[in-house]
Amino acid sequence: MKKRINLINLSGLLIIGSIFTSCMNKTTSTAPKQGITKQAWDSVGKQAVDLYTLTNKNGVEIKISNYGGKVTSWITKDKSGKSSSIVLGFDSAKKYTPAVPYFGALIGRYGNRIAKGKFKIDGKEYTLATNDHTNHLHGGNIGFDKVVWTADPIVDTVSSLTLNYLSKDGEEGYPGNLKVTVKYTLTDADELKIEYTATTDKATPVNLTNHSYFNLSGDHTNTILDEEIQINADKYTPVDAGLIPTGELKAVAGTPFDFTKPTKIGTHINEVPGPPVGYDHNFVLRNSDTTVHQAAVVYDAMSGRQLEVLTTEPAIQFYTGNFLDGTLKADDGKPITQHTALCLETQHYPDSPNEPSFPSTILKPGETLHSTTIYKVTVR
Repeated sequence: MKKRINLINLSGLLIIGSIFTSCMNKTTSTAPKQGITKQAWDSVGKQAVDLYTLTNKNGVEIKISNYGGKVTSWITKDKSGKSSSIVLGFDSAKKYTPAVPYFGALIGRYGNRIAKGKFKIDGKEYTLATNDHTNHLHGGNIGFDKVVWTADPIVDTVSSLTLNYLSKDGEEGYPGNLKVTVKYTLTDADELKIEYTATTDKATPVNLTNHSYFNLSGDHTNTILDEEIQINADKYTPVDAGLIPTGELKAVAGTPFDFTKPTKIGTHINEVPGPPVGYDHNFVLRNSDTTVHQAAVVYDAMSGRQLEVLTTEPAIQFYTGNFLDGTLKADDGKPITQHTALCLETQHYPDSPNEPSFPSTILKPGETLHSTTIYKVTVR
């Protein structure tokens, strides 16, 4: 009888141990796997493109394609613990062609506008595509957002992706063979860190940025007009009807462009000259040195999410999705309408090659461009 009791107890221990092991395995399987994964995603023309998923220890997940370096999704939790994407993007590369307005893309060779698509370097005039009415915008007809970048081999335990592109001499009218490297890193502080590096063999204008469209509510059917924004800028660059800077640096005080304190985006938006209604303006940051400094903070009370933008750049373009008109449909089939997303594009000033008083964007042989921007999400 004693031996039988020991066997029963041993059997019970085995059962308990089995249950414990099973529970431990389930816990392990649901924990986020930190690092990066790669999958074949789609094709653009005859070129296959991939999709990379970066995940940090908190379970934040960012998807980026080597097609235009596009950030297609950024999954993070709100104050209730609900996960959703805070950027506009699509589940197929084909949905980005032909006329999607730069969702999540790397922008170059020159982000923003160059007047009449012309500039001079050392007395020689260069002519670019005029793909924005009479002006050049975001690198031309086939800018960096529409090319396939080469990705470095990935290390699956590291949440980082490095993309490379050689923009050849004469591409879109620009001089010089420009070598560009962009490194995306998702940190455990829930930051997307973007590091830009470029070299050239001829003097050329360069202004690199990322064009992600944010809606911190995580629902693209909500407007961003009730989100609060603070921009650390006392001046902005007024523009003409074609959104080309006049050359003036104007104080924001007493204007609809004063975001020196947290202000709802919709408060003065109807006072901004249009059409269309909304902000699409370059703000001159107070701290414009080459160290990382805070440029802007956006807060969405509905979700509790806050987006902080830090950069080494001297300026930031604040855009409120003015040209989104419902023509595009999201993956859920619902239209993407005006003011349902915002962009915060860190940059040098628009049309700098034609404004000698603006900080120079001319990269010369022997020089190396280094630029860093960080988008950090928190919940409060």
